[in-house]
Parts: sequence; C-alpha cells; structure tokens
Amino acid sequence: MGYLLPAEYEAYGLSAETPDELVAMASALIEAHCRRPTLAAAQYVERIRLTAGAQTGRLSFGPLLPGALISARVRYAKGRRGEYADLTSHAELGLEIATAFGLPGSWSSLNVTTIDLYPEGRELTFPANFLGLGYNEAEVTYTAGFVTIPVHIEVACAQVVKNAQATPALNVSMTKLDTMQMEYFAGTLIDAGVQALLKPFVAEKQG
Repeated sequence: MGYLLPAEYEAYGLSAETPDELVAMASALIEAHCRRPTLAAAQYVERIRLTAGAQTGRLSFGPLLPGALISARVRYAKGRRGEYADLTSHAELGLEIATAFGLPGSWSSLNVTTIDLYPEGRELTFPANFLGLGYNEAEVTYTAGFVTIPVHIEVACAQVVKNAQATPALNVSMTKLDTMQMEYFAGTLIDAGVQALLKPFVAEKQG
C-alpha cells in the first residue's frame, strides 16, 4: 500500500502528477527499513521464546490494537542447561511427570484471557501449566499497526519520493519503476532525516 493518497501529494510538497508507482515504491522501502510487512493494522502470527523463570515474552510489532490477542499456543520443552538449577523438589517431581507423559515438545491451546498483557511494552506474561511448570515457547496470533497512518510516516514517504526525484540515476519519469534500482539506492533515499522520522516505528524482532 502507499502511505500517501494522490489527493495528499500537494499537501506534502509533491506534484499532483507524481507517479503513484513512485509513492508505492517509497512506501515499500519504508516498510523494509522498519522491518515489517506493513505499518497499517494487520494480523500477525509470531513464535516467541519465553524468559526462563519469568514466563514472559515480548511481541515484535506494535502498536497493539484493542483486543489484540486472538489466539495462543504454548509448549513446554525440556529446559536448556542451567534453567532448572534451582528447582524445588515439587517442581522436580512435576518435571519428571511431564517428561514421563511426553509433554515436552507438544503444543497446547491457551485461553488468551489467562495471559497478562502490557500493551505499551508489548509484553506478555503466561500462566504456569497444570503441573506448575512454566512454558518456554509460545505462538501468538495478534493484531497490531495503525488504523490511521501517523503524520510522521506520511512525511517520511513524501521525503523518500523527493529524494528519488532528486537522484539523477533514478528515472522517475518511467511509468513502471525498477524495484531493484530503488533498492540499490535505498541507503540514499532513506536519509538521516527519514531515519529519524521512522525510528519510533522500526520493529524490534524478538528472538
């Protein structure tokens, strides 16, 4: 999608005759820089590692929309070295039972209402399973992004277009722009000013 509508071109200092393809390409470069498929509202399915001993994880994309969590699956897997150094005897027994019944590696659906969500930080806290052991991996389906595109993104899009028009090597008069050509000049088009505008929107991919 393009982050500027044709009716908005002149308001952001672009000519009304600006090729729509150029705006679409600038928008694609912005998405690549922000490491996300779109800045608009969208649904994501993300697998995240939970912090050992804390049952917490963080989603990569924001802002989270109201009622963001759609579904979740969790699994308990055998802990990595050092994760169970401080287990109590009760937890050790639970670990033995879990292993005996083949629970490690299996996925279970989880009611999203049992997950504690901190929207501003995109942080999730998961409940322990019925044996009192924590899960160490989750797959979450959620919605995030902007219903209304922020002005900063629109300004950045217009600036990328202006940078392209000011770059002699780019033939912006073409009806269809060369994607590879635009990507080659991405470092020039996404200049320091554009990077500053986009900094709050760059996704923080979680491992």
